[in-house]
Amino acid sequence: MRFTPKGYGGQRRDPERVKREGWREQGVLAVSIHDHRLTWPERELVEQLGKKLYGPRPAGEVRHG
Repeated sequence: MRFTPKGYGGQRRDPERVKREGWREQGVLAVSIHDHRLTWPERELVEQLGKKLYGPRPAGEVRHG
């Protein structure tokens, strides 16, 4: 017999669902500057907000596309 505590079984939510629910329920926005759904000005705005809130990104970072 295998016992799993409540909340530790079942299906894992996909990242997009977690982001969507975070926005709707908590007002938290998680967005990638490489999201293909954003226009260039929108990506620039996200980059500027990130820099303002958290500082510059490391120069040698590997970009995810």
